[in-house]
Amino acid sequence: MVTPRRLLPSISSLRALEALDRLQSASAVAEELSLTQSAVSRQLQTLERQLGMELIIREKKRLSLTQEAQEYAAEVRQSLSQIAQSTLRLQTSPMAGTLSLAILPAFGMRWLMPRLPDFSRLHPDVTINMATRLKEFNFSGEPFDAAIHFGYAEWPGTQSLLLKHEQVLPVCAPSLLGKMKISCPLDILKLPLLHIQTRPQAWGTWFSEQAGVSQQSVSGTMYDQFATITQAALHGLGVALMPDYLVEQELAAGSLIALHPAPVETSGAYYLVWPESKSRHAALTKFRHWLATQSQPEDPLPR
Repeated sequence: MVTPRRLLPSISSLRALEALDRLQSASAVAEELSLTQSAVSRQLQTLERQLGMELIIREKKRLSLTQEAQEYAAEVRQSLSQIAQSTLRLQTSPMAGTLSLAILPAFGMRWLMPRLPDFSRLHPDVTINMATRLKEFNFSGEPFDAAIHFGYAEWPGTQSLLLKHEQVLPVCAPSLLGKMKISCPLDILKLPLLHIQTRPQAWGTWFSEQAGVSQQSVSGTMYDQFATITQAALHGLGVALMPDYLVEQELAAGSLIALHPAPVETSGAYYLVWPESKSRHAALTKFRHWLATQSQPEDPLPR
């Protein structure tokens, strides 16, 4: 299928439109693009003629975008970013496969990173570029080939590979517990609780399953990342309900202690997720085939 030329405006015109939407000033656009203001104006006029519609509101000497043009500029911005990322990948690794991967910071640090040397040894031709994302996102708006998500494998337009089910364990610093004895799960409610934003119902679900008591609202302090909630637990600020793989080292060293006999599996899991359009991506194919050999079952938790 050949796309009509009128639907493929020049990059220069699109850059001028995107910059005007972002900078809100024709002079600022001219400075950023190293053009004169008249050249910027001509680029925008060319775009309007090509699209056959008005995009620019011209009031006195000020230029601004129509509402439709603002929405168009937002989509153009995403496309320009993807072009830039693709160009960078080509320039930095023209002869080898490159994979752009979004990772969850804690899972990436504790689970993925220790395993990556094996992948590098097996596939030295593949370069993996990584960036952290705490929340799920739309692949059409982010320059990633794949991502590691936590959830239930229900991401439309994607395919996924199960990496690891999550098992959680209540942990705290020995100093917080002192001489207190934990005889049953409900005794933990006597201690301050630490919550993670990505699992707001975790404590309520855990108490319901382990103690048979509905705890719809469990008070406590909230943290946005596992790295910070781990530090809070280590410094005796409360009890954290932590994925077991994240506190293996701390439990083995005795800096944290478990307040329950064994980890409990949750309903969510970690997945490698990629858009269907990337299914034949060479570097991604190598990576996911390798990851399949690293996924569950896991080694037992150190005691």
